[in-house]
Amino acid sequence: MVVGAGVIGAACAEALSAAGVTVTVVDRSGPAAGTTGAGEGNVLVSDKEPGPELELAQASRRQLPILLAKLAGELGQADVEWQPKGGLVVATTDPRPLHDFAARQREAGVTAHEITAGQALELEPNLTREITAAVHYPEDGQVQPVLLATTLLSAVRQRGGQLLSGVTATGVSRNALLTDRGAIACDHVVNACGPWAGEFAANAGAPIPVLPRRGLILVTTPVKDLVRHKVYDADYVGAVASGDADLQTSTVVESTPAGTVLIGSSRQRVGFDDTIQVDVLRELARKAIRLFPKLRKVNVMRAYGGFRPYLPDHLPVIGQDHRVPGLWHATGHEGAGIGLAVATGRLLTELMTGQKPHVDPKPFRVDRPGLA
Repeated sequence: MVVGAGVIGAACAEALSAAGVTVTVVDRSGPAAGTTGAGEGNVLVSDKEPGPELELAQASRRQLPILLAKLAGELGQADVEWQPKGGLVVATTDPRPLHDFAARQREAGVTAHEITAGQALELEPNLTREITAAVHYPEDGQVQPVLLATTLLSAVRQRGGQLLSGVTATGVSRNALLTDRGAIACDHVVNACGPWAGEFAANAGAPIPVLPRRGLILVTTPVKDLVRHKVYDADYVGAVASGDADLQTSTVVESTPAGTVLIGSSRQRVGFDDTIQVDVLRELARKAIRLFPKLRKVNVMRAYGGFRPYLPDHLPVIGQDHRVPGLWHATGHEGAGIGLAVATGRLLTELMTGQKPHVDPKPFRVDRPGLA
């Protein structure tokens, strides 16, 4: 049983079913109804410090196009709007932190090209002329997150698995998942509840400190060829890595195949308060205009927000919980879940089925010191 039909739960279910495991996915709402449906679809290596999360991201980035090609053959199609368009990180102040970060990433195997301001403008002609440094990351990409999750779940169903929407998981007993519709017999339960994973884990008798971290995104009306890559300022990396509960914003701008421009990003720990704050939207808009001045004349069509599953040491939990027999976790990816999903599903499957892990699972274990 996989609890949660977001992209992480879907990726775990797909990998398990591909390994021959009979899988049922349950979700109290439906596919991609939570964090996944409120995301941008980022598949990034550019925003991660060298270490376990970057290694997981690199593995996932390598595997994603291979998996999509496999699913296209199996399902007849697998259009998730995959765009390996690359990313561009720019600085408008001191360039040294950006250069130092890129150097550390290159040592870890990331392709990171330091380019001049003129070269950056060739890649993004509408970018501000005030940039002092830029790094091009050709490995960065983007998908439509809802399409990715539903495609993965389609593969699960085609292999004989089930999706039970409108079913709320309430706990775990020996050899069963407890739900509001009664107990469902199973050998293993995967907690892929995203920001709600802490609540489910506590109900299962194995608490983990997952907290919701809210983010807001602006969506413009369609505009032609304004932004070609995923572009963000150098402050984004610091905001991602911060554990501060207070509001943090950094500029992220990217287009979609439909022509709309997505503008982020904000991070704030306010529990599950889903209020759309106009002052936060204004700040996102102001910062985006500083990066792309032509956005000043583009209309905003809508705004949306969601909750990311935050853990204090900024690493997901992937693997078995030895406090409760049969309980597994795949959560805590915060805003990187889309990009980490494929490798997460594969790693969890390898651990559950006794295969050799393709990445080191130790940093993601539930009993690691950072979660004590």
